[in-house]
Amino acid sequence: MQPEEIEQRIGGEIPESEVLVKVDDSGHYWVTVVSTAFAGKTPLAKERMVHAALGDAVTSGAIHAIHIKPYTPDEWKTASKMQVS
Repeated sequence: MQPEEIEQRIGGEIPESEVLVKVDDSGHYWVTVVSTAFAGKTPLAKERMVHAALGDAVTSGAIHAIHIKPYTPDEWKTASKMQVS
């Protein structure tokens, strides 16, 4: 699965989101999502939202390894200052 397709799927399901997807040579996806929709949610709830946006891509094996970093805009401001992605 191409990174652009993952960005589109997540962006289409999670409102007001900015999505960055990187894939390494071994096929591991690194996904950063920043959205106001994550406000008040636990880290696990945020990850579940991203997984739900990807639908069957994870369960079918189209994506076999994914690392998700979900942030609210305020959390992203702090994390990006610390150079965390």
